[in-house]
Amino acid sequence: MPSCFCPQITQVSENAQSIYPQLAFPSWFFPPHPQQSVTEVPIPTSRKLQIRAATSDDLTSIAQIIAESFHSQTGFWGWAFPLLRLGIYEDLRNRLASISPHHVCLVAVDTSMASTDKILGTVELGVRFSDSWANAHKCFPYLSNLAVNPQYRRHGVASSLLTSCEQVCQEWGFKDLYLHVLENNHQARQLYFKLGYRRVHKIESHWNTFFLNPSRQIFLHKHLNRT
Repeated sequence: MPSCFCPQITQVSENAQSIYPQLAFPSWFFPPHPQQSVTEVPIPTSRKLQIRAATSDDLTSIAQIIAESFHSQTGFWGWAFPLLRLGIYEDLRNRLASISPHHVCLVAVDTSMASTDKILGTVELGVRFSDSWANAHKCFPYLSNLAVNPQYRRHGVASSLLTSCEQVCQEWGFKDLYLHVLENNHQARQLYFKLGYRRVHKIESHWNTFFLNPSRQIFLHKHLNRT
C-alpha cells in the first residue's frame, strides 16, 4: 500500500539546471499568452531555495503565479485575469481542504534573509484512476499545475519541483509518473525530455481547438529509478 506523503523540506542545490516550466492547468475559454524563450541564468549564491508542502496561507501567491504563467493581464482577455485567478484560488482551496492521502501541492520558497519565504513556484501531484491515457486500469500518479513566478524563471525552480514530485511518488510506492504538455510549448518539452520523460501519445484538446488554441496535448511518462 503506498504510504502518505510527509511534507519534509528539501534543500535545493544552488547550481540547479536552467529551465522554463509549462503549466498543465487547462485554458478552457481563455487562450494562454505567448511564452518567453529559454536562456541560462545562474541562481544567485545568496538565495536559499527549499521545497515544502503548500498551506492555506500560500493560496493567494500560488493563484497569482499560476494565473500569470498562462494568462495575460493585458490585451483582449486582460479583463478576465482577476476571474481566472479567483477560479484557480477556489479550486486549489477545495483540493487542499479535502482529505486525500495521495494529493500534495508543493511550493518552492526563497528562505534567504532578504525575503520572507517568498514563493517562487508551485506544482501539484495527485493520483488518477482507470484512465485510458496510461493504458492501464489502475491508479497512477499525475503531475499538474507546474508554474514559476515570472521573475524567477530559468533559475532551476521547475526542475527542483519536478525532482521533489518524483521523490514523493517513490514515497507513495509508485514507479512511474505522468503529465501532459502542450505540443507547441517547446521549452517545456525540452525540459521534460532532458529530465527523462518520454512521449506516450497525443490527445486532442477539444476546448482549446474550439477557442482558437489548436495545440494538441502530449502525454508524457517517466519511469522512476529508486535511489
